[in-house]
Amino acid sequence: MGTFDIAHPDVKEFIRAKREDGRLRQFNLSLLITDGFMEAVESDADWPLVFPVHVKEQGEVDLTDADKVVWRDWPTHKHYVVREDGLVACRIYGHIRARHLWDMIMVSTYDFAEPGFILIDRVNEMNNNWWCEQIRATNPCGEQPLPPYGSCLLGSVNLTTFVRDPFGPKARFDWDEYREVVRVFTRMLDNVVEINGLPLQQQRDEILGKRRHGMGFLGLGSTLTMLKHRYGSKEACAFTEDVSREMALAGWEVALELAKEKGPAPILAQTFTVTAEMLRKRPEMAADGWKTGDTITGAALHARYSRYMQRVAEVAPDLVAELAEVGARFTHHSSIAPTGTISLSLANNASNGIEPSFAHHYSRNVIREGRKTKEKVSVYSYELLAYRELINGQAMPFSDKPEEKLPDYFVAADDITPKEHVDIQAAAQKWVDSSISKTANVPTDYPYEDFKDIYRYAHRQGLKGCTTFRFNPAAFQGVLVKEHDLAATTYRFELEDGSVVEVKGNEEIEYDGEKHTAANLFDALKEGYYGKF
Repeated sequence: MGTFDIAHPDVKEFIRAKREDGRLRQFNLSLLITDGFMEAVESDADWPLVFPVHVKEQGEVDLTDADKVVWRDWPTHKHYVVREDGLVACRIYGHIRARHLWDMIMVSTYDFAEPGFILIDRVNEMNNNWWCEQIRATNPCGEQPLPPYGSCLLGSVNLTTFVRDPFGPKARFDWDEYREVVRVFTRMLDNVVEINGLPLQQQRDEILGKRRHGMGFLGLGSTLTMLKHRYGSKEACAFTEDVSREMALAGWEVALELAKEKGPAPILAQTFTVTAEMLRKRPEMAADGWKTGDTITGAALHARYSRYMQRVAEVAPDLVAELAEVGARFTHHSSIAPTGTISLSLANNASNGIEPSFAHHYSRNVIREGRKTKEKVSVYSYELLAYRELINGQAMPFSDKPEEKLPDYFVAADDITPKEHVDIQAAAQKWVDSSISKTANVPTDYPYEDFKDIYRYAHRQGLKGCTTFRFNPAAFQGVLVKEHDLAATTYRFELEDGSVVEVKGNEEIEYDGEKHTAANLFDALKEGYYGKF
């Protein structure tokens, strides 16, 4: 993930960075959004654009002048002017109206689906390793905030396999089997740490010192449908919270068992000196009698003073109290990834990660060796296949039936309001100690005035990050596409003789010896990957 501070003097250039066709396409971009910026947006205040003061520059600026310098957290102290409490001096290079900057971001996100938001203050506030890490970036899809040389070790449980009597009068979730699978899987992921295979010594030291991994799930949307819950409803949010909480509790129980069997994560067995910065970040330490210069174990800093672990302590106080004494086998346990490939290939197109199904019948644009453009392939959702076979008695193969009536709980990404997408993510984030890759899909005709408040709502709901996607054929052609979007989009091709051909996106064109959909051909030519597969 390419990330950029919302207060950087070049922030406007970052927002526009991916506008040019064929550039910066192979990674995602997100802004690091601070609580201070969100407060400035709410109050319609000016927002300072800043950068840290190098030690060689400290004589050039009055560090006591609040009009010229602000003090803030920064990921590194090396070469910068730092106060005793760990805050770094940042020179003010100018100001911009916070709401003006907000509108720039929202317009870009509405039209180009980027930049995304990483609510970086909340990421660091809720980080289990709050005392020894300053997070500034994530893995490519945002579900794993990572320190320098950090790596994401992820695994996902397929929730659809625990549904009993799907679509039936006694549709239910097998909680006992689910918890047992989480326990076994947690041990497996801890073993994978030992065979991490990372290329750099710094990466190996990082993963072995903290033993961080990220267990998540896939198939939430399909599972909710099989349980007859509408995605985004109160019942769906309650189930999402339950399934995330039970994963967390089972995982931390195993963290304690493994620590007793094999030892805790090395960083939790270390002793640290209490600093002014620690006391600033966790005032409750001072209330508990800790003072600068005292020594404290990593286990206590992790379990007793991590905001997330104290949330776990609300439902499992004895477990967390013992973790504070013994230490945990790992510092982080959960993370919900996109799971696109494994959902499709290993789970028979169950819904991705925490998402609803994109649609129940749609197309995927697939790269095929030897083809000049992506190939459009028709696919069906796992729950539709299951419903037709279990309820309608119609096994594969079958054709679409326009008259087919599906229950009201059969919904797809565009049927769900953006706020409902956020509510589901917030329900899971409460019990996920890393983060969540989640996209709030927005219909193409969704009003901008309604759209621009989604991110403020996400901030209020306690999310660590937020991403939206609105189909914009002028900007890109996604991996997943709906037939009605293609049919409603006209692509314009200019030929060598100057003539122009206009074609609907779902129509096939024979060009250069192959057949292509108009949308895929247009995108391949525009982005410069035509003939490179």
